[in-house]
This record gives sequence, C-alpha cells and structure tokens, in this order.
Amino acid sequence: MRLALLMTNTDESTFAQRHPKDGEKFAKLIKSVRPSWQVTSYAVKDGVFPQDIKAYDGVMISGSPASVHDTNPWIATLFDLIRHIYAQGIPMFGACFGHQAIAMALGGKVGPNPNGWVFGLTHSEILHKTTWMQGMPKTLKQYGAHIEQVTILPENAVMLSANEACLNTGFHIAGTVYTTQNHPEMTPEFMAALVAEYAKKLPTDVAKAAQSSLTEGADTEAYAESIARFFQSAKIPLSHV
Repeated sequence: MRLALLMTNTDESTFAQRHPKDGEKFAKLIKSVRPSWQVTSYAVKDGVFPQDIKAYDGVMISGSPASVHDTNPWIATLFDLIRHIYAQGIPMFGACFGHQAIAMALGGKVGPNPNGWVFGLTHSEILHKTTWMQGMPKTLKQYGAHIEQVTILPENAVMLSANEACLNTGFHIAGTVYTTQNHPEMTPEFMAALVAEYAKKLPTDVAKAAQSSLTEGADTEAYAESIARFFQSAKIPLSHV
C-alpha cells in the first residue's frame, strides 16, 4: 500500500533539528505494523503538495504548532486538498493539526480548549469502536500537545473518543476518515524531550503534570495497527479500480 504523508509541522527550531522529522516518524509508525508499505512525505507547510493525490491508496496529515485558524496560504490549499481527497473517497487519517484541519475543511469547527493546554500522556475513553479498532483497550493512552480542539464535528462524523481535558479526541466519517487529536507518531523518548523543552513555556501546573504523566507508556502499537486496518478496510477509490 502507498500512503502520502502531508507534513504540516512548521517547527524549524534547534530542538526540532535534533529529532526526526514527522515524515520519518509516521513512516516508522506504519512500518512497525506493515513493513512493506510505502510512505511518501510532502512538506505542505512549505507549499509542496502531491501532483496527483490519486496515485496514493491513502493520505495521512500530521500535527503542527500552527493553528488551523492561521491565514498562511498553504493552510487554505490544504483545506481544498482535504475536500478533494474526501470527494474522491480516498481514505484519510489525521493527527492533532491534521484532525482539526480535516474537521474544519469538511464543515466542522475548531476553538480554544476551555481547559487550556493538554500536554503529556492522555487517557481517552473509547466511545465507539469501529471494525478497525477492535482489540484496542477501552481506555486509550496517547501523547498529546495541543491548546485547541474540535468543537463541532463535520456532517456525518461519529465521535470515537473523549476525555475530561478534551471533548473530542477522535472521530471517523463513513469509513473514509479516521482522526485523533493526539500524537501516535511520538515515541516516549521524543515526548520526554518535548516536555523538557516546553517546561518553561507552559504553566507550572501543566508542566509538572506532563512530567508526571510520563511514568506510563502510550498504546502505540495498538493504535498503529488500527491505522493500518483503517486503510485496509476503506473502500478502494474508483480511480484505483
């Protein structure tokens, strides 16, 4: 299977240069459960978009410190592409910024998280299990780093999970869209480094809670398997027949 990763991460700091880019992180995540799959990364945040999205069996959209409300031209172009992908029936997965971008592009809304920052390991209750999520734990552990959230779902979307800090941590639409507000691509080592990097930038209580949360690990393998099963179970676009 061939997947396109639309990389939206705008962080070009010294910290970011010391760690793998999102293209590498998502490729490693997918290959941990489907070694033969191909993942091609496009830095859409730099205006680099696939010439023919129908050349891919599925699309993933990464997270970003950017806001979906920003006026950068690449975000408007991404929204147009999301609507095109959806109209073509190509399966699409989004994480964090990608989750929010898909929601907004398809008619939903995104707003500030009333609880402020969500940072560190999160625990979300799975409210609805799709066929590709079978075998996942009832309480899903994932790494999070966000201050905005989806407040209104797109038409026909079904909420998959939620927690006290965020009212919507994932949704799906008719088996062709699958999202999470969190970061399945982040490793324990990277999350620990991120918490340390942001410690002085976050409210003291948030930073302390984030550090304390890292005593547990995320359900990375189980969630990676659900992403793979999602792409496998989605309908094959007519353009691929």
